Amino acid sequence: MTKEKIRTKNILSTISLIILLLAIPPIWPYAYYQILRWIITGSALFILYITYYLEKHTWIWIMAIIAILFNPIAPIYFSKETWVSIDLIASIIFLVSIFKIESK
Repeated sequence: MTKEKIRTKNILSTISLIILLLAIPPIWPYAYYQILRWIITGSALFILYITYYLEKHTWIWIMAIIAILFNPIAPIYFSKETWVSIDLIASIIFLVSIFKIESK
């Protein structure tokens, strides 16, 4: 695994973390949440690819679940309160991924 891919993973995780934390207060138009779904799903799928290559099986499942939850093509609908919890948990996961997913 190249350092460049790990660096890209860290950048995507940071962007995802920020976007998810910004989504918690209900001040954004609906379009923000649609864009959020695309970015989070893309980031999760890229990190899933990295973790598959690094054989980190727990992280593969975690990122697959995030990708499914935020999937913009077949969206899953929850109440705003549930999404706040999901956003917070996902942001923590992306934060931890910065430090825990490294090349061999």
